[in-house]
Amino acid sequence: MRLRSRARHAVAVVVAMMSALLLAGCTGLPTSGAVVAGAPIDEEAGSVDFSFLPDDPPPGATPQQIVAGFLAAGSGPRDDWGTARQFLAPDFRSSWQPTARATVDLPGERVYTVAGDGTVTVSITAEASVDATGALSVADGGSMPLAFSLVDVDGEWRISDAPDGVVLDRARFQAVFREYSVMYFDRSWSYLVPDRRWFPATNAATHIAEALIDGDPSPWLSGAVYSAFPESLELATRAVPLDSGVAQVPLSQSALAIVPETRNRMQAQLEASLQSAGIREAQMSVDGEPVAAQAVDVRPTRVDVRPLVLTDDAFGFLSGSEIEPVPGLSEAIADLEAEAIQVGADRRAAAVRTTSGAVVRARDDATFEVVDERAGLVDPTIDPQGFIWTVPGGSPSALLATGADGTVVPIADAWPGASQISSIEVSRDGTRIAALVRDGSRPALWIAGVLRDDSGAPVGLGDRETIAQLPGTGLAASWVDASTIAVLAEDGDGDVVISQSVGGFGEFTTAPAGAVSIAATNQLRAVRVLDGDGVLYAQKGQAWPPAAEGIRVLAGQQGSPR
Repeated sequence: MRLRSRARHAVAVVVAMMSALLLAGCTGLPTSGAVVAGAPIDEEAGSVDFSFLPDDPPPGATPQQIVAGFLAAGSGPRDDWGTARQFLAPDFRSSWQPTARATVDLPGERVYTVAGDGTVTVSITAEASVDATGALSVADGGSMPLAFSLVDVDGEWRISDAPDGVVLDRARFQAVFREYSVMYFDRSWSYLVPDRRWFPATNAATHIAEALIDGDPSPWLSGAVYSAFPESLELATRAVPLDSGVAQVPLSQSALAIVPETRNRMQAQLEASLQSAGIREAQMSVDGEPVAAQAVDVRPTRVDVRPLVLTDDAFGFLSGSEIEPVPGLSEAIADLEAEAIQVGADRRAAAVRTTSGAVVRARDDATFEVVDERAGLVDPTIDPQGFIWTVPGGSPSALLATGADGTVVPIADAWPGASQISSIEVSRDGTRIAALVRDGSRPALWIAGVLRDDSGAPVGLGDRETIAQLPGTGLAASWVDASTIAVLAEDGDGDVVISQSVGGFGEFTTAPAGAVSIAATNQLRAVRVLDGDGVLYAQKGQAWPPAAEGIRVLAGQQGSPR
């Protein structure tokens, strides 16, 4: 009885939430008529999808009202944006492409200008845009004009020409579109790497499978990640249905010639990608016959949830009032005057910046060696292949990667356009590097793919992508997980912590006063910061209760041993 009661309560909550959102976003809902039973809820198909129900064009509407109604109808993707198409002239309805682009604009800032011939221009302030592949890019915040031409159709104004795509404020955008992960491998086929995309919430399995099998990684990731799906392989149909919660993925005939190891990697990519839509399983098939595949195991990027700290007495994992040393490394780091520490995933080496400003490699045999002695170095970062990355704050292009054998790799053309850099950190899978930079007068969070040779050595960076514009100078950054970065940044007279999705939006939280460094764990709103007085704070939602005192350095972790 308890299980049934809980199920009824859960369904009631979902229905109430859907009703509230529909009423908030639309008008004209029926208040009379027969009660009609809806479709049953498929408890195995993931979350319940819904859409706004925008209004049809009202009779006698002015050109401005038609354009405003058309923009509002962008929140209704059902029937291929069928309501929005009613605002269009018949000859233009099939030409308009709603999925070509989605522009996220600031609410309340649309300015309409109507010309004498019925032409309407709408100026918006864009916050972000999503292209046809679902990739989101941050906008510069400037004014963007959108031009609409209208004609008289049987006594009613209709739009005869308009920009492709839809325009939504962030609240409606995040209700109509959802953020999903299209998963790729690193060069070693050890890690799965998310490429975040935004697709309409309806038919998520189809959108994800199309992006993975028929598409390519986002341009800035090109060369840094790899897919097991051959370029010659295609989806056999434009639909990926769900059967009892299992995504049925029909493939072209060429899938039959793929070797088992590759099929198993394909299965791993597919399953991990669909899991971001709440779909637990996937079955590949050719002409209705299942393709045998078992997802390969991949290396996780989770870190130890305990803070890794240096005090006057010891270095290691803090548990209550006790510190558990890291074998070998703790002894080596104790002999250094460390100001910044990042420990590699296997815990056999760490990148350390000392009080003298030099960067050294500490080893688990209790030894260390100098890696870089250039002036003004920012805190170093170490990648899964053991390369330590260093750069002077005033010379962003002078990025170096130094291997465990002492080989120094200059990274040519790093961070073009940046005048200052205050933080770098390679992702735990080694495929991306994030940087807090100043581009002219505007601080920002940038990211770029890490290009490597067959041995895993870095050979360069891909195109840089602006992930977020910052409210003030970026102080420090730390990867939370494979798709989120925590940033400590100035904001007026105080500091903030930003949990920034790579390819999405950020969440702001006021930071403790005097915060100087940050280290993330494995989930949002669970990071730690250290202030200048040695007080360690652990985030609990929006609060920052103190967790320890007497901490000299809050160290970063790049994963955990296998």
